[in-house]
Amino acid sequence: MLSLLGLLAVGCCGLFAGAALYINLVEHPARMSCGVEVALREWAPSYERAATMQASLAVLGGVSGVLAWALRGGLGYLVGALLLLAVVPFTLLVVFPTNKRLLELHGSGQIGNAYELLKRWNALHAVRSGLSLVAFVFMLFALRG
Repeated sequence: MLSLLGLLAVGCCGLFAGAALYINLVEHPARMSCGVEVALREWAPSYERAATMQASLAVLGGVSGVLAWALRGGLGYLVGALLLLAVVPFTLLVVFPTNKRLLELHGSGQIGNAYELLKRWNALHAVRSGLSLVAFVFMLFALRG
């Protein structure tokens, strides 16, 4: 049971980190290369789908990491879990205002300052990618110990 919690934590964290990195390095640059109007139209449905997946992975990975640490020890699980869980309040407090403005532009069919907002969004998303990658490294070390 204990090792399953560790594997679940590492698996969720790895999936989150991989998806987040893919978005920053592949999906977002590709959408931006199509022009701002197309990028904004593609961003909205992509965001809605990714939000559900990434929030679930962050919470499940974070909680299972904390439980693995509590039941088995291994500071890497705790540090990794806390870093992964930190993505949630960061998203709600820091990223969400940009998301909201982008969704409002998309909903109204306007472009406005979408280019600047999409650039800002990618930079903010990179913070989530970085947090999850560091969390993944910590959890991998905990898993092997």
